[in-house]
Amino acid sequence: MVKKLPTKQELRAQLERETRHFLDTGGEVNEFPHGASGTNPLNAGNFQAGSLFTQPRSKRTFIPEVVAAIEARRKNAHKSRAVRKRTRLPQPRRKILYDDFGEPIRKVWVDE
Repeated sequence: MVKKLPTKQELRAQLERETRHFLDTGGEVNEFPHGASGTNPLNAGNFQAGSLFTQPRSKRTFIPEVVAAIEARRKNAHKSRAVRKRTRLPQPRRKILYDDFGEPIRKVWVDE
C-alpha cells in the first residue's frame, strides 16, 4: 500500500502549529540583520580561511619499479582481451522489386 504524501497546505499548517507550540512553551526567535552570515569567520574551513596552499610544496618520491609494474599489468590486461569477431549467419531479408518507373512490384526474400 502506498502511503499518501502530505500536500503543501498540510505541510504549511503543520509547520505553523510547531512554530506556535515552540513560541508558546517559551521558545524565542533571534533576529539577525539582513545579509548576516551563519558561519563563524574564526572557525572557517581551509578553503574559506585561505590556508589551503600555505604549506610549502612537498617533494614526491618517484618509484620507477612500481610504475613499471603497473604499466606491465596494464599492457598484459589489454593483450589478454582477444577481440571476438561476431559471426552472424546470413539471414534472409525482404527486398522490394521495382519496375522501370520506380513503382514497387512485389516483395521477395533474399539471402545476403
